[in-house]
Amino acid sequence: MASKAAWQEPFVNIFKHFRVGEWKKASKGGDVSTYTDKTLNCSVFRIKGSVPTIGYILVPKNTSQSMGLTGRYFYLLFNPSQGKSFSIVLDVIAEDGRVVRISISNMFKEFKSTPTSLCLPFLCGSDKDMFIETKDPSRGQVSEAPSPSQVRWTCLMMDLQETLSTYLNQLHFKHLKNVKLCAYMSVKNMFTTNMLLNPELSYHDSKQLAGASSEAAAPMPRDMAFPVPKGQSWLDLYHYFRFPPKERHTDIKEKDKKKNEARSTRSLAVQEKSQPVVSSIPELGEIVTEQTDHIVDQPKNHTRSRRNRRPATPSCNTEDGGADVFVHQRADVHTEQTDHIVDQPKNHTRTRRNRRPSTPSCNTEDGGAHVFVHQRADVHKHHGETDEYVESPLPHPVWMSISEDTKEQKLLPDPILRLRRIIGFGGATTKCALWTRLGDAVVYPCHAIVISMKIDSNEQRFFIGHTDKVSALAFNGNSTMLASAQTGNYCVVRVWNYLKGNCLAMFRMQAQSVTSLSFSYSGGFLCGVGKDNHGKTLVVVWNTVNVSNGGEVSILAKTKTDVDITTMKVANFDDTRLVSCGHDNIRLWRVRSGILRSCPINLSDYKSLDFTDVAFEEGDSPDQHLDDRTLFASSQSGHIFEIDYTRVVIRNVRWLFPMPRQEKLTLNKGHGIAINSISVSPSFCATGSEDGYLRLWPLDFSGVFLEAEHEGPVSVVSISSDSMQVLAATSTGNMGFLDVTSRGYNTLMRSHTDTVLGFSVDGIRRHLTTASSDGTVRIWSMDSLHQLYDFVSEDRPCSVAFHPSEQIFSCGFNSGIVRVFDLSCGKLMVEHNDFSGEVVGLAFSPDGSSMYSAGSEGSLARYSSSGKGNQLIKVVCGLVARGTGRAPDALTVSSDSHCLAFVGPSEYTVTIANAVSLEESLRVDVSILDVDSNFLDSALKVCFSSASPKHLLVATSANKILWVDTKTGCLLRQVTKVHKHWCSSLAVSEDRRFLVTAGHISVKVWDYNMQLKTNSQMFIGHSQPINQVSFTPGQLGVVSVGDAIFLWDFLAQPMDLLLSNCSRPSSSAVGEVQACNELPRQSAPLPFSPPPPVDISAMDTQEFEQDVTVIGSDPSCNSKPATSFLKITEPSDVTNLNTCLQGFSTKKPVRPDCYRHFIPRFNNSTLDETAVTPQASEAAMKLKAVIGYNGNGRGNMVWSPDQGLFAYSCGGVVVVEYLNSGRQRHLQGHNEEISCLAISNDAKIMASAAIKCNSSSLICIWDIQSGDCLKTISYHRGAVQCLAFSKDDCFFLSVGDFTDPMVALWSSKTLQMLSGVTVSVPIHDAAFCPSAPAQLACVGRQSVYFGLIQSDGQDVELKVMTVRAPAEVGDVEMTAVCYHTDSLLFTATNRGHLCVWDIKTQTCFMTWEADEGEIGILLCRGNSLLTGSNTHWLRLWEVEAVLGMKPQAKAFSSKDSGKSVVLKQEIMLDGTTVSAAFDNTMDMGIVGTTAGTLWYIDWLDNSNIRLVSGHKNKVNDLAFHPNESHFATCSEDGSLRVWSFPANELVVQFQVLGQSCNCVCWSPFPSEQRISVAAGYGDGTLRIFRLATAEMERKLQPHCVAVTAIQYSANGDVIISGGKNGLIAVSNAKDGTTIRILKDHKGAAVSAIQCVNEQCKDFGMVGNELWLAASADRRISVWAADWFTHNCALLDWLTLPAPPYRQDDSPPPSLASFCPTDPSLVVYTSYGIEKDISFYSLSKKRIIKKIAMPHWATCFSLSSKSQLIALGSKERVLKLIEWTSGKFQDFLQHSDALQTSRFSPSGKLLFSVAHNEIFLWEVQGL
Repeated sequence: MASKAAWQEPFVNIFKHFRVGEWKKASKGGDVSTYTDKTLNCSVFRIKGSVPTIGYILVPKNTSQSMGLTGRYFYLLFNPSQGKSFSIVLDVIAEDGRVVRISISNMFKEFKSTPTSLCLPFLCGSDKDMFIETKDPSRGQVSEAPSPSQVRWTCLMMDLQETLSTYLNQLHFKHLKNVKLCAYMSVKNMFTTNMLLNPELSYHDSKQLAGASSEAAAPMPRDMAFPVPKGQSWLDLYHYFRFPPKERHTDIKEKDKKKNEARSTRSLAVQEKSQPVVSSIPELGEIVTEQTDHIVDQPKNHTRSRRNRRPATPSCNTEDGGADVFVHQRADVHTEQTDHIVDQPKNHTRTRRNRRPSTPSCNTEDGGAHVFVHQRADVHKHHGETDEYVESPLPHPVWMSISEDTKEQKLLPDPILRLRRIIGFGGATTKCALWTRLGDAVVYPCHAIVISMKIDSNEQRFFIGHTDKVSALAFNGNSTMLASAQTGNYCVVRVWNYLKGNCLAMFRMQAQSVTSLSFSYSGGFLCGVGKDNHGKTLVVVWNTVNVSNGGEVSILAKTKTDVDITTMKVANFDDTRLVSCGHDNIRLWRVRSGILRSCPINLSDYKSLDFTDVAFEEGDSPDQHLDDRTLFASSQSGHIFEIDYTRVVIRNVRWLFPMPRQEKLTLNKGHGIAINSISVSPSFCATGSEDGYLRLWPLDFSGVFLEAEHEGPVSVVSISSDSMQVLAATSTGNMGFLDVTSRGYNTLMRSHTDTVLGFSVDGIRRHLTTASSDGTVRIWSMDSLHQLYDFVSEDRPCSVAFHPSEQIFSCGFNSGIVRVFDLSCGKLMVEHNDFSGEVVGLAFSPDGSSMYSAGSEGSLARYSSSGKGNQLIKVVCGLVARGTGRAPDALTVSSDSHCLAFVGPSEYTVTIANAVSLEESLRVDVSILDVDSNFLDSALKVCFSSASPKHLLVATSANKILWVDTKTGCLLRQVTKVHKHWCSSLAVSEDRRFLVTAGHISVKVWDYNMQLKTNSQMFIGHSQPINQVSFTPGQLGVVSVGDAIFLWDFLAQPMDLLLSNCSRPSSSAVGEVQACNELPRQSAPLPFSPPPPVDISAMDTQEFEQDVTVIGSDPSCNSKPATSFLKITEPSDVTNLNTCLQGFSTKKPVRPDCYRHFIPRFNNSTLDETAVTPQASEAAMKLKAVIGYNGNGRGNMVWSPDQGLFAYSCGGVVVVEYLNSGRQRHLQGHNEEISCLAISNDAKIMASAAIKCNSSSLICIWDIQSGDCLKTISYHRGAVQCLAFSKDDCFFLSVGDFTDPMVALWSSKTLQMLSGVTVSVPIHDAAFCPSAPAQLACVGRQSVYFGLIQSDGQDVELKVMTVRAPAEVGDVEMTAVCYHTDSLLFTATNRGHLCVWDIKTQTCFMTWEADEGEIGILLCRGNSLLTGSNTHWLRLWEVEAVLGMKPQAKAFSSKDSGKSVVLKQEIMLDGTTVSAAFDNTMDMGIVGTTAGTLWYIDWLDNSNIRLVSGHKNKVNDLAFHPNESHFATCSEDGSLRVWSFPANELVVQFQVLGQSCNCVCWSPFPSEQRISVAAGYGDGTLRIFRLATAEMERKLQPHCVAVTAIQYSANGDVIISGGKNGLIAVSNAKDGTTIRILKDHKGAAVSAIQCVNEQCKDFGMVGNELWLAASADRRISVWAADWFTHNCALLDWLTLPAPPYRQDDSPPPSLASFCPTDPSLVVYTSYGIEKDISFYSLSKKRIIKKIAMPHWATCFSLSSKSQLIALGSKERVLKLIEWTSGKFQDFLQHSDALQTSRFSPSGKLLFSVAHNEIFLWEVQGL
C-alpha cells in the first residue's frame, strides 16, 4: 500500500487534483457558481438549491468511480448559509470491502447508525459553546439550542479511521470513495492527509517551533489556510471542528473580554444510544496530534487503532503531596502521574488562557498514557536587541476526559511504570551540586533531569522537563525555589517550586549555552550567564518576585560583554549586587534602573590568572555594614584572593600548596593547588582542587586541618548551612559529603562518565552490572545504588551478562575478548579470545549450563559454564549478521535453554539454532513478510518469549515487531509504528503478559497479547538514545540504560489477570474471602519483606590478571562506610585512616527454583537476649488466643482425626486447637518463625522446627498431652525443610534446607541422632513408607533418593540410593513425594508432572501432567491421590488404574497405557497450597495456603469451610469496638477485616486492591445498626464501612498522600485523619466534606491521633473535647475542640529534643496518648536523648514523671481500668509496666518487631501485633 499511496503524501488537494471548476472529473447540479469572498480574498464556490439534492458538487464525476484517497483525515473548508440547510455526504470504503455512507447535516435531529451508514447532526451554537447532549439515550432526544447569531468560515476535520472504529464496531478505514456537498453552503476546498494539522499555526510560528522541538505540529497548506489580518486572532474569525471529538475541555483564558464576547462557536456532536461522550474541539493553540498504531494479528487479520496520548510519567510524593516529576516533551507542557484522573461531568466546561500558538502539543505516537496538559503562558515580549521573550506558565492542569469504553480497554495499571532511582551524575557539567537549606538533601543534574536526593535514605525526587542536558542550577536562600538551565541553541531556563516539584516558569535565553545561574537570597532576582551566537558573554538578570504566585518573569537587565565569566553569583546581602570571575578578571556588578554595570578589581600582577570561583564571607556581626564584606576568589594557580568589597581592593593574596606525604613524592613547591571550587562558612573554608582533594582550611589559611582524597578532580564543593557537612563532586561523576564532626565520608553517587551500553541483572543478589563507553564495567547494588565493584580495562566493554545462579558474570569487549569474572573470590576466571571483531552479544542459558557470544564479524561461540573451567566448546563462523548495530543483546536464549536465536547470516534473516550443537533449526526471512512493502525489511533485535519458547519476537528496521512461531516460522502477528524511531531493545515479562520496548529516548510497555483498545503506555526521561531495556527477575522492575541507569518500579502484579477473572462472592457469603488466583511460579517465592542489602567485602587488586583492575567498596576495620572510595587524613597529627581488607566468603548456595522450599520471612529485628520472662504462675497476663496462620511455612499444619485436634504455627508459637471445643493450647519454645511441623501416628508427640538467631535450626519435641517440651535439638546449620515420623513411630526424620542439605535420622524414644546423610542438592520433601518403616524416600533437584534403614544391634545406618528424574519430565525440581503401597511411589515436579515409581526396581514407569504449575503437596490414601499447587487448585485423583500397569523399561504417559488416571474433584483455594492433612479415606481434611488460611475440605459435599484465617502481609493497625463485640485489623495487602469477639471469627472482609490499608478506627455509636468502621489507605482516601450491611457507606479523599492515622471524634461527628506529609484533615462523618486542613505538622508523617471527652474550660479554652496528634518529627500538638460550633484551637505544643539519628533504619515512631484516668496528662515517647516515657501535665505545663526504658518503643497502649502500659519494641519485647510503681514484666512470644499493642476498652484484654502475628492476652495485673 505504501507504493500506491506515495503520491498522496503529504496531502491531496481534492479540488485541484480533480479539477473542480472544469467539471471533467467532477460534476455539479443546481445553482453552483463562483464568487470572490471578502473574508478569504479568494474565489470560492457557492452552492444553492431549494432542496439539498438539487444543488450539489460531486467528486468524482460518477458515484461508480472511486477517488481512492487513503488519508485518514478529511478536511473541508466551508461556510454554511445562515438559516439554510446543508448536508455533506462521504462514501468510505472499509477494509472488509463495505461501503459506509457518512452524512453530516443540520437537518438531522438525532444520531442514527446502521452497519452501512452514519447520520451525524450538526448544530450551530450561540456566542457561547453549545453541545448537543442526550436527555434520554434510549430515545435519542436532544436538548434545544438557540439559533446561531452568525456564521463563519469553518474548518471541519473528520478522522475517518476513528469514526469507523468508534461507531461501527471496530471497523477499519481503507480509502475515501467520493464526496458530495449539497446546498446551501460556500466551499473553498477540501483535502485528505495522514497528518493532523493546526489551522491556527502559521509558517512563521512553525519555523520557530522547529528549533525548539522536533515534534511541533504542522501548519495548514498555504492553499488551504485561512488568512488572518495582522493584529487579529484566528479564533476571532473562524471556527474549527474535529470529529470524533477527542477532549472534553474547552477552557480558554480571556485575553480580551470584548473579543471573547463577540466569538461564536459551533459544535459538531453525536448522540449515541450508549451515552456517547460529546466533547469540544481542542483550542487551536493546543492542537493534540495523534497517530494510529496498526496491530495486525494473523491469521485473524484483526487490527485496532487507538488514540495517542502523551505518556504517563513517574511521580514522587512531596511533603504536601504534589507530584515532583514533570516530564516535558516541549517547553510548555507538563505531564503528571495518571493516578489523579478526575472524571468530569458531561456538561462541565472551563475557561482557559489564550496561548501562543507556537508551541503545540506533541505527537506521542501511541495510546498508552493519559495526558495532563498544563496551561501555557501568556507571552510577553521584552523588546531589546533581540527578539527574546519570557514565558511564565501557570501550574493549573487542563483535564482531558476519556470515554468509559476506553477506560475499560486500556493497559492497567495506569501508569504501569514509576521511576524509582537514577544512577548517574553530570552530563553537561559536574560543577552543579547544591545543599538544601536544612542540609537533609542534595540537588544535582543527571543529563536532562534534576534530582533531589535525601542523604540519609538515598530517596530521590525528579524534576523532569528539560529537553537537553542541564548545565546550571541555583537555589534561593531558603531552598524553596530552584532554577535550572539547559544547553543547546535554545537555552531554556526553568524555575521550580522545590517543595512541590512543579515548574513555576519557563523562559528562553538567547544564548548557545548557560554556564552559570545564581538566585538572590530572597528569590526575587535570578542571574544567568552564557555565550551568544557571536561568542560574546551574555549576562541577564530576571525579575522573579511574583513567579511563586503565578506571576510573570521579566527581564530586569541585560548586557553583552567580551569579558570571560566562569562563575557569577548574586550577593546574599543585596539582591542588586553581583560578583563574577573568569580568565584574568574579577568584577563587581550592580543593577540599577534597569541597567547592569560592572567594576573590575585591580589585579595588579595577577592579571593572567584563571579565576574559577567566588564566595562571600559568611557569619558577619549584625552591626557590620552591609558593604563591609570580604569576598574570596580562587584560581587555577592555587591563589586565594581576599577582596574588600567596599573599597574594591585586594586585601590578601594567599598561595596554597599541598602538604607533602610519605606515600607520595613531594610536589614541586613551584606549583600551587589548582583550585576548582571554593565555599566559605563562618568558621572555615573548603576548597576542591584538580589533584582530587577536598581540603578544609581555617579562614586565615594557616594550614589544612582535614582533607579527603578522591579518584578524580574535585569540580565543586559546598558547605551546608549548619557547617557540619561539606559536599564534594568530581569530574569523574562521583559525589559525596564529608561529615566534619565525625571525620567520616559518605558516598552519595558514583556514575559512568560516558554512555551506558548494556546491563545485566543478578536477581538473586539484586546486583546490576553495566558496561560503558568510559571503559569500565561496574557492579551496583539495586537497593542502595552504591557501586560495589569497578572493573577497568584498556578495551572498551560492549556487553555483559550475569550467570543465572552463580556469582559469576562475563563481559565482552570491542577487541573480541570475552572475560569471565568470579565475584565470590574477586578473580578473573578465564579469558577467551576466539574471534576478531566486537562482541555484540553475550548470554547465559537459563539453566546456567552454557554461555554464548556473538561477534561483529559473524562468529558465534558456545562455552561451558556449569563448571569452573568455562571452556570453549564450539565456534561457528558466518552465522551472525555482520555489524555492531545489534549490540549489546544480539543473542537470545529460550527459557527452556533448548534454542538460540539471532539475526543472521544476513540482516534480512533470523536464525533459530539448537542451543547445544549450534546447528540451524529454522531460518525466517523477514524481508518478505510484508508483501505490500516496496523495500526490504531487515531484522534488528530478537527476543524469546519468557514463559514459552514457542514465540520469537523480532524488531525490524520498518519499525515493526513480529511474532514468529519458532516451530513453523509462521508470522503470528505484528505491530507497526512501534516507536517514532526504530526499536532499539525489547523484552518480555516472565508471566508473558507484558512487553517492554525502547525506541530513541522513550520506553513503552505493551500488552503482550495486544487485545486491548489501548495496548501500550509510553514513558520518557532519557535525553539520549536508550541502548537496552529489560525486566528485572521477578518482574518487579524495569531497567533502561543510555545516558544513565534508570530503575523503574513495575506496578503490575503477576496475579492481576487471574484476580480479574475470579468470581466475586455472593451476597450471602460476605464473610468469605474472594479466592485469589496466582500464576504458576517461574522461580522460588520471595520473602514477604524485601531482602536486606548485600554486604560486599573487598578484594585485593593484585589478585587480578591481565590488564583488568578492580576497585571495590571496602568496609574498613574502623567505621569507614563500605561504599567510600576516599582516604581521609588529619594533617595535625598525621593520622591515616587505613582500610582493612576482608576476604570474600565462599560461594553461597543457590536457592532452589520451587516454592515448596521454605524461605524464612525477612526479619531485621533482633531478640533481646537479656530480657527475662516471668514464670507462668507469676505472669501478669497469659496468652489467650492466637489469630492467624503462617502461610509462609511449609508443612506447618498437622491433624489427628482420631484425637480431634490439629496444630499449626503462627510466628514462633505452635497452636494446638481441639475441633470439638474450639479450645486452644499454645506451645511456646521458638523465638523465630516456625518452618514445619510433624506429629506422631499415635498423636502423642509433635516436632516443630525453626531457625535460630545464629542461623542454626532448633527442633522442639513436644508432649501433646501436657504441652511440655521434652527436648530441643540443634543440629542443622540452616532452616529445617521438613519433618516426618515413621509408621511405627520409632524414627523421625529431619531434612535441612538448601544451605545445609543434610538428612538426619533420629530415635523417637531416646531423641538421639542415629544416622545422617549429606546430599549434594537441596531436598524438598521426605516421607516414610506406610507399610515398611525402614523404607523412606526423599526428593530434590532432578533426583529421587530411596532410603533404607539398616540396624545392627544398637548401630543404625541410613543408606540412600540416588535415581535421576525421567527424561520425559525434563530438567525439573522434584518437589513432593508420597507412598501409594509398599511397592509404588508418587513424586511431583515444579512443572506440574506426576511420576509413578516402582520401589523394587527404583524405576519410573508412568508420568502425566496433573497441573499447570508447581505441585508442592502430595497425599495418597487408598486409591485417592491429592495434589496441591501454586495455581491454587486442589485436585483429587483416582489412581486405581496405576495398580494394573506393569513397570516398563521406559516411562510412558497415562494416555499411552490404555488406562488412565481420573480427576475426580477439584477446588480452587485462595492461595498456594503449603500444607495438607486428610483422614484415611481421603473424604475430609485440612489444607493450609499462603494466604494465611486453613480450610476444612469435605470431598463428599465438594465444599470448603474456613477454619482459621489470618493476614498474609503485615498488619498495620488494630482497633477494638467500644462495646468489645468486635475488633478490626488492617493490612498492607489492602484488606480490612472485622472479627467477632470472643469467638475471634472473621465476620466480614473489605478488600481494596492495589492499596495498603494503614489505619482503622471505630465509630463511637453503641447501636448495632449504626456501627461503622473507618480506614485510611495509601492513596489518601478514607473509606467508611457499615457493619450491619457489610457495605462501604462513604469514600472520602481529604489527602493526596497516604493516610497514616485516623480517629473519630468523641461524639462521632467528625473524622480526624493525618497524612504522610503531616497534613491533618477534619472531615464531616455524615456527608464526607472536609471541614478544615491543619498544617502545623506539615513535613512529617502523623503517627498518632486520639480524641477524648473533656471539658476544656479548666485549661482556659472553649470546647468539650480534647484531641492530640503526634508526628514523626517528635512534635505533639494538643487541641481543644467543639465540633458543633466548628471551634478548634491549639492548646499546647510539645517538641522532643533529639540528636541526629544515625541508624540504617527509620527512627522510632512518635507516640502519644491521653492518660485514661486523667485526660489532663499526656503520655508520650519518641526518639530522643534518653529512652523513656514522659508524663506531661497540660495544666502545669511541665513533665511530672518519666519512666526509663531499655529500648525505643515502637508501640504502646494505656489501660483504662488499671495503671498499666503495654509497650512493644523492635527487640520483640512486649513489656507490661505499672506506671505508678515502675514494676514491669517482659514477654517474648513474638518472632518479629512489635508494631501494634491495644488494650481493650475494659482493660482486661490486650492485643499485640508483630508482622502478621496477632496475639490476644488476658491481663491479670501486676
